[in-house]
Amino acid sequence: MDPQAPKKRGRKPKPKEDKKDEPKMKESTTTKRTAHQHAVDDKYTHWKSLVPVLYDWLANHNLVWPSLSCRWGPQLEQATYKNRQRLYLSEQTDGSVPNTLVIANCEVVKPRVAAAEHISQFNEEARSPFVKKHKTIIHPGEVNRIRELPQNTKIVATHTDSPDVLIWDVEAQPNRHAVLGATNSRPDLILTGHQDNAEFALAMCPTEPYVLSGGKDKSVVLWSIQDHITSSATDPATAKSAGSSGSIIKQSPKPGDGNDKAADGPSVGPRGIYNGHEDTVEDVTFCPSSAQEFCSVGDDSCLILWDARVGTSPVIKVEKAHDADLHCVDWNPLDDNLILTGSADNSVRMFDRRNLTSNGVGSPINKFEGHSAAVLCVQWSPDKSSVFGSSAEDGLLNIWDYEKVGKKVEQGPRTTNYPAGLFFQHAGHRDKVVDFHWNASDPWTVVSVSDDCDSTGGGGTLQIWRMSDLIYRPQDEVLAELEKFKAHVISCTSKP
Repeated sequence: MDPQAPKKRGRKPKPKEDKKDEPKMKESTTTKRTAHQHAVDDKYTHWKSLVPVLYDWLANHNLVWPSLSCRWGPQLEQATYKNRQRLYLSEQTDGSVPNTLVIANCEVVKPRVAAAEHISQFNEEARSPFVKKHKTIIHPGEVNRIRELPQNTKIVATHTDSPDVLIWDVEAQPNRHAVLGATNSRPDLILTGHQDNAEFALAMCPTEPYVLSGGKDKSVVLWSIQDHITSSATDPATAKSAGSSGSIIKQSPKPGDGNDKAADGPSVGPRGIYNGHEDTVEDVTFCPSSAQEFCSVGDDSCLILWDARVGTSPVIKVEKAHDADLHCVDWNPLDDNLILTGSADNSVRMFDRRNLTSNGVGSPINKFEGHSAAVLCVQWSPDKSSVFGSSAEDGLLNIWDYEKVGKKVEQGPRTTNYPAGLFFQHAGHRDKVVDFHWNASDPWTVVSVSDDCDSTGGGGTLQIWRMSDLIYRPQDEVLAELEKFKAHVISCTSKP
């Protein structure tokens, strides 16, 4: 491998069925891979046997092409036993068909509705009846990341292998048929300002229509979607459609039926460009309580805090936040002093922004070590301020509670040494879990996606799941419920 080749979290995608033309491997390599596969299969079989006990609900959806991102969109409907909600994912293809941004409808079953025996009886190779494709957008290049605008979740930003950020009004976009030779869908807006490819680092502001991005040019770039509306308010051809569409994005006079070049769409330049990293910026996030404050992490092992009100230089630069590249960062929406970072050193660290460094080096208040490979995604739970998730290349999605760190746990006869703070491990994926997203509309419900190139030879697996509430509710409450249930079972069995 060329040592100068850029690092890329992914590879040439393959569909699930594509297992032909594989090069012959040396016998030792084959044996090693087979042994690894057996270990993965055994672990998966054990996990599946525990699904009725561990989960309140689980849906498994097989993807022909891998998706590097998955995000919840707006909730559409609430019914007695389930809610309907938009789900955003993508299809990363090998070029035989176009890359796409997919808008799906998901039926989210409500808590304590699904029968335990039903949720474990899914076919791994099948698509889930709970996930239905609603619309396809032909994306200019592969979709590395999807982020929705919190104030208007039908507005979505995407990153591809280019310097631009693409903005889509997914409801206004026409539905396309993804066949070879089809022209690209036309973004509603293009955000320009990066000098090199910006592939992964992308965030939308919770309080204003702001977008943040980072890239290989080592910079962090900030835009306001509102600038596009303001700058063209005098254009009579577009002002009318902007006012009548109810969209935050001004509609272009040209129909969005597809052009070969994304650059043909309307564009807007940045509010600010922030320089301070010495290598690729891998992730960015806004402070939940301020549109002017944000942070970024990169391959220089740094965590940097920025404030747009005081200039374009770092406010605080945390050197050596980890012992390797940083892949991901998230700011606690319920406590804006706490920031999470995930790294290629396999760990998650928690920083308090009031005390980030010690002698110029990162001083995390907690280290969470429960992964055996690079951490790809971290996200705080919207339901409890001390809970967060982390996913990694080891195929695990760990759920942690920092309040459990240091607390003595009463162990049964089988004492195991599990990492401090870890209280749930989702092991339903056989390969690297590239993205996951907590559902803000349905508490404790998560969507996660794995890129299955190394395990099943291609494609991906999307899972939507909710752990049993007996796992996260207060212990005394759970014990009281179980005692009540025990009494009920005894009374049932004692009847003639």
